[in-house]
Order: sequence, then structure tokens, then C-alpha cells
Amino acid sequence: MSQDQKGNTPDKSSSLPERKAKEKRSAPMVYLVGAGPGDPGLITIRGKQLLERAEVLIYDYLASRKLLKYVPRNAEFIYAGKRGGSKHTHTQDEINQMLIDRAMSGKKVVRLKGGDPFIFGRGGEEIEELVKAGILFEVVPGVTSATAAATYAGIPITHRQYTSTVAFVTGHEDPTKADSNIAWDKLATGVGTIVVYMGIKNLESITEKIIRYGRDPQTPVAVVRWASTSEQRTVVGNLENIAEIVRKNDIKPPSLVVIGEVVNLRKTINWYEKRPLFSKRIVVTRTRDQASELVNLLENFGAECLEYPTIALEPVASYEILDQALAEIETYHWLLFTSINAVHYFFKRLFEIGKDVRDLKGPKIAAVGRVTAEALAGKGIRPDLLPQEFTGDGLAESLTETGVKDLRILIPRALKARETLPEALGRVGAEVTVAPVYQNVLPTNYAGEQLQKELRSALHEKRVDMVTFTSSSTVKNFVKLLDVTTPDEMQKLMSGIAIATIGPITAKTVEQFGLHVDVQPSEYTIPDLVDSIVMYFTSQASG
Repeated sequence: MSQDQKGNTPDKSSSLPERKAKEKRSAPMVYLVGAGPGDPGLITIRGKQLLERAEVLIYDYLASRKLLKYVPRNAEFIYAGKRGGSKHTHTQDEINQMLIDRAMSGKKVVRLKGGDPFIFGRGGEEIEELVKAGILFEVVPGVTSATAAATYAGIPITHRQYTSTVAFVTGHEDPTKADSNIAWDKLATGVGTIVVYMGIKNLESITEKIIRYGRDPQTPVAVVRWASTSEQRTVVGNLENIAEIVRKNDIKPPSLVVIGEVVNLRKTINWYEKRPLFSKRIVVTRTRDQASELVNLLENFGAECLEYPTIALEPVASYEILDQALAEIETYHWLLFTSINAVHYFFKRLFEIGKDVRDLKGPKIAAVGRVTAEALAGKGIRPDLLPQEFTGDGLAESLTETGVKDLRILIPRALKARETLPEALGRVGAEVTVAPVYQNVLPTNYAGEQLQKELRSALHEKRVDMVTFTSSSTVKNFVKLLDVTTPDEMQKLMSGIAIATIGPITAKTVEQFGLHVDVQPSEYTIPDLVDSIVMYFTSQASG
């Protein structure tokens, strides 16, 4: 009878899948991942990889919710946030037990913690409990709040001309304690920069101690709240007056306190809070798959993007019209693409029926605009025609000028779309075939009450500065999602909130609902839309 290297007899009574399942359960594993300070872009590559493979996610209050999009939707999500006072969803003992229980069940457990797990994050305590339970673990460092808060406030915590020493200190101590675990007498003058975590509640006591033990009362101090997010706020004072400044400005946790002469450099180096869209909250209504370009560009200018996708794309129920057209594609003179979605679904179907780009050698190809042309370029096709005006009307005009009478034209597009282009071409004698290749629908996973409630609440409470629309479908579904019954109700809900549209067709749809368009670029592309949004808010600030 064969044995493995450890002398164990293989269990032949179990099937291979069963044995693999047992092996999986025999090696429970927990990944402790630092989420960084708030900006989801500061997650490490390793941290993102683990989120993408998580089967259970236990996450904290300070971990950005935007990181949750990387986690598989079928994973178990457990919120274990802890805030000041008694606002705890779970005690630390309960969190420790959840980690052990989920790991022992054979699940891949990711513990997502704000900042770095080992810097005032109780990561060490959680690991000790895993070790006691015999559970394997991995720790992924995160950008700690101290360095992030200082950097995003324009304060280098060390500088050759100011100091080469820095100390990270917790401010979460009971000020009535007879003895402190922190040697304030040594820190006060022995360290150049002192960064205090969780120090708002005890700030007056902390600054008093530092002054008492010899630090100049005029030493600069900065307090940074919600560092690296659109809600970041920074106030500056000195040891003598910072507690009063914090009170007057209603600065609450989570906040970091930076003490030292390096704070003076903020006057020169402050960069994050000077970005043109800093603190602006902008709603993006594009599909989740297509929102990334718009979101990335807006966030690069400092905006916080609220992603409320009002449309999702799905294949049509039947491709009969397209399949027939592709069977006789050599008889068509023009093939027109009016969106990148049409490009994607057209070629998806083309490949599904066993054809490829070589079968499109018959007709000439036109694209409605530069972005659609780039999508075609990704398929190895350079359009024969690109209109001067990137709209369906512009495409119709440009084609008409070439002469399309008696020519056969194929337009793959959405199931429901404006009829302007095919009707315009039909009026000048073209034989037009419209082939639906995809359809716009309300996102099934966001069509329920949750999205409606969140969106209505954000608009009603004026926690939104602007809503962006990139197609007529996003506008119509936006209104449908909000369940608004009258133009007056819609106008009241959107009062004081700017609207940006990608082009005149979308703008016209917005106006049909009694709303005013504030931003529309001269060229109808996402980069131009973002540039126009930046100019709009810049002019508002200067005005």
C-alpha cells in the first residue's frame, strides 16, 4: 500500500474533488490587507489581487467603499466598522472570532483595514489570535494615514532643513489617567515632527503636555480630516491655539495632527486641495464598464465621483437582421458605426458566426466620431469617413455629400435609438438596413430600491455638485430610476445641481424634462467633456 512522504495512507474512499476540498479546508488562510487612507487608488497591487480573489471580506469604517468593487459579487461582505465612542458594529473579540470561523470553514478570508494594519490598527492583535487557532496568514502593508495626511496636506514630515526625525503617536488615551504610556517629556523636544493619530478628542491635553515639557508654544500644527478624499479639510495653527481652531472649524474624527516646523512648508507645497475639482461631488451615470475613463479623468482633477449607472448593456434577443446582412455583406456599400457599443456587439456577433474582419472587405466603413474610430482601430480597421461634427446628424450630412442615392447602407446600433440618421439617409434615396446588436436597460443589480434611495437622498440633501450624462439613454433612465412624476418635482430635486452633457442630442433630452444644461463641450468626447467641466467650476470659483 502506497504512502505519501509523511507516511499517511491516501484516502481512496474519497473522489478526487472531495480530496481536493478536504485539502483546501485543511489549510485555512486569512489575508490582512491595508486599504490605505481613503483614496482607493492608494491600495497596493497585492492588496487589489487579494480583494479580487476574496470569498469573505471583513472590512472597516475607514476602508474606502470603492475598493469593494474589486471583490467578487458572490463573496460574503461583513462590515466591522468601529467609530469613536460606542459606535461599534462588532467588538474586537467578535471580529477575531469571525476571522477564525470563516477561515476554518475553508473560505478565503480578506480582512481589509484602513491605513496600515500594523500602525494603530490592531492588526497584531488579530494575527496573534490567528496564530493561536493555527491559521495561516499574510499581511499586506498599506499607506499609513500619517504619511498620507501630511503628504495630501502639502507637508513633508521630514525635511533636511527642518528635521530628520518623526514619531507616530496615538492620542487615544484617557486624559485622566495617572500615568501615560507615552513619554511626552522625551517626545516634546526629542523629535522634530510628531504625528498624532486619533488625537482630536484629547487635543487640548496633548498640546498642553508638549508645551509643558519644553516645546515652543508657537510651534506650527496642522490638523487634517479625511485625508486623500474629496472631504479633506486642513486647518493650521500652533500648539497654543490649535485646539480652539479645531473647535471653531468643527473638525471631527477621523483626523491626523501634525506638529513641527515642517508644517510651514504647506504654504508652498499644498497641492491636493488646489486641484480645480477638489471637493466637487459629481454623479456619473454611464455603465460600470464604460465609466472608468470619465471617472479617472474627473478624479485626476480632484473630484469625487459617485457612480450611479443608469444603464446596462445587453445583447438583443435576436440577431436575425444582422446575420442576414452579414451573409450578404458584399452587397452593401457602407457600414456605419454610431457608438463604441455598436462596434463591440457587432464584432462579437461577427466572430460568433465564424467570420472575421476579412469578411468586411466589401463596404466602406464610417464612424460617428473619434472615440468610435479608435474602437474600430482596435479591430484593425481605419474608417473611410469621419464627419466634422461628431453626431448622427453630422454623419448623415457627410455621407449625403458623398452621394448615397441607391446605395445599400448597414447600421448596427441599439435596439431603441434615434431614427434621425436612417431617416435622413432614406430621404436622399439610400436603402438603409438597421440591425439591432445591443439594448440599453436599467441595471438589474441596481434597479431596485437601494439605488433609487441612495440617489434621491444625495440629490435631495444637495450632496451632489453635478450630474453628467453621456447619452439620451442615461437621461431617460435617470429620470425613470428616480420615479419623478412631474417636471416641477424633477426641477426641485435638481435645483442647485449643475448638469453636464456630452453633446447636443443628450442636451436636448435633458431639456425635454424641464432641466437646464450647464456644460456641453464643443467636441463630443469624454476628454472634452471633462475639460469643459473643469472650466465651468474654475469660472464659478473665480466669479
